[in-house]
Amino acid sequence: MATAKAWVLKKHFEGFPKPSDFDLKKIELPKLKDGEILLESVFLSVDPYMRPYSKRDMKEGDIMIGTQVARIIESKNPAFVVGSFVVANAGWRTHFISSGKDLYALPSTWPESLPKSLALGTVGMPGLTAYFGLLEVCKIKPGNTVLVNAAAGAVGSVVGQLAKIGGCKVVGCAGSDEKVAYLKKIGFDEAFNYKTVTSLEEALRKASPDGYDCFFDNVGGEFASVAIHQMKKYGRIAVCGAISMYNDLVPQKGAYIQYPMIFNELRMEGFIVHRWNNRREEGQKALLKWVLEGKIKYHEQITEGFDNMPAAFIGMLKGENLGKAVVKV
Repeated sequence: MATAKAWVLKKHFEGFPKPSDFDLKKIELPKLKDGEILLESVFLSVDPYMRPYSKRDMKEGDIMIGTQVARIIESKNPAFVVGSFVVANAGWRTHFISSGKDLYALPSTWPESLPKSLALGTVGMPGLTAYFGLLEVCKIKPGNTVLVNAAAGAVGSVVGQLAKIGGCKVVGCAGSDEKVAYLKKIGFDEAFNYKTVTSLEEALRKASPDGYDCFFDNVGGEFASVAIHQMKKYGRIAVCGAISMYNDLVPQKGAYIQYPMIFNELRMEGFIVHRWNNRREEGQKALLKWVLEGKIKYHEQITEGFDNMPAAFIGMLKGENLGKAVVKV
């Protein structure tokens, strides 16, 4: 018998999530049946998507959604060995039972020197989002100029580095001078703090006077409304997220985009990374190779302790993290 701790959604968020919106529960798990495995969480992910998805997919009282790296501690399934690690979409809980379906083993080439938490970030869902968003939606080419916002986050930081590997000029923006310095350190050609510039339009034009071939949008809202007017002819816009809008109590009124879309013959496409699940191994292999070669650098914002899950989640939504926000159990 094992006892799991789990964070549940006590109350649907109104505006910014609050600690009182969550409740910590204890759950007694039954003994394993044949074919089942018992896992304990090692690292848990907090990501922006959890905010809109909780509203769309969850009921009050449900365990908070999310992904984790977990260790197998008991197994009655010959396909899963005790002591091995997997990525599981198991939510905010410390222990859980699985039949093995929908568990992703860490790649066999994963070196001991590399943190397993990267399977939730640079070599996990955020990295794969950057990989497929750039290759399949933006369809980058050498010589392109790529714009990415929330560029110091889990997805944006990988987008910029992949674009550089692809022979592009990269412009990124972030919300602090520390984050801007980090972007320049990992190879962005131009970077600026969108909170301190006097004019976002002028800052974008100064960073790339000729405009942008590709725009990888993690923010939406006002930023996207300004940036779309600086796209080049036949530009491509990958709509990955809209974090500037997730916590609004009153929906923003956006600008009309038809003129720039028509006159510059732009292509804008929203996407979710699960579309390429059949190519997950390809993406992970490439990302892992580039990390080991030093072509992709990473930074993790690690919060210690399962009890601090809500605080880590709220801090991430406020932009307090540099790179990937992770909770270590």
